Amino acid sequence: MSDIESAVRELTAARETGRPAPPLRARLLAVGDVGSAYRVQQHQVREWLAAGQRRVGAKIGLTSRVVQESFGVYEPDFGVLTDAMAVPDGVEVDLDRLLQPRVEAEIAFVLGADLPDDRVTTADLLRAVDHLLPAIEIVDSRVAAWDISIVDTVADNASSGLFVLGTTPRRPGEVDLRLAGMVLEQAGEPVSVGAGAACLGNPLHALAWLAGTMARAGDPLRAGDVVLSGALGPMVAVTPGAAYEARISGLGSVRTCFTKGPLS
Repeated sequence: MSDIESAVRELTAARETGRPAPPLRARLLAVGDVGSAYRVQQHQVREWLAAGQRRVGAKIGLTSRVVQESFGVYEPDFGVLTDAMAVPDGVEVDLDRLLQPRVEAEIAFVLGADLPDDRVTTADLLRAVDHLLPAIEIVDSRVAAWDISIVDTVADNASSGLFVLGTTPRRPGEVDLRLAGMVLEQAGEPVSVGAGAACLGNPLHALAWLAGTMARAGDPLRAGDVVLSGALGPMVAVTPGAAYEARISGLGSVRTCFTKGPLS
């Protein structure tokens, strides 16, 4: 069995059993570093799609300069979103679906046109985006104790878990994305604050990076795709039984809550 196949099996077992896997980076560094990690990710996504899941978009990670520096990298990463990861606004999430969940507030782009070119302008992006939504990403790691490097998180589909979209669409021209303020609250108390500028200086910059990256990989963003553009503030560990509401200026709010059962 190759190192890539072994990593896929360990991550799959972690999802199925609820027992996190040890870090993957030692073996994947030996066979190609981040490129190998993306091959692990792609292998898993193919399995999910073959099992009946439907790809609905992508998520961007590592959009904070501080977080990038902590990983020793200088660009974001990305993972794939499927319909099985979508949770309706305000619907309770069963903690049995997750291992080590954390929440963060983001701006979601919903595309109305394809982005097939590997170099895109701001005008290209604004024409392609149909609307914006407030979003909560429920990030999760299949790697024990969140002991991750860039290689671990990329292999683990950019530490994706679930995502929740709000229901108040806005046109891109209606919101100053760079200055859009965010507050994430638990039981009415702020637990994370930030703004659009925390996401590569502007969430549109993150979308431009992803569009170019995926076009060069031969798998461009398409009309209808949802893109989670990256955290606007620090992520927060989930408390069982808690409810979280994110409010983003100009975009409205989105809410999620969790069962009271113990975390895995």
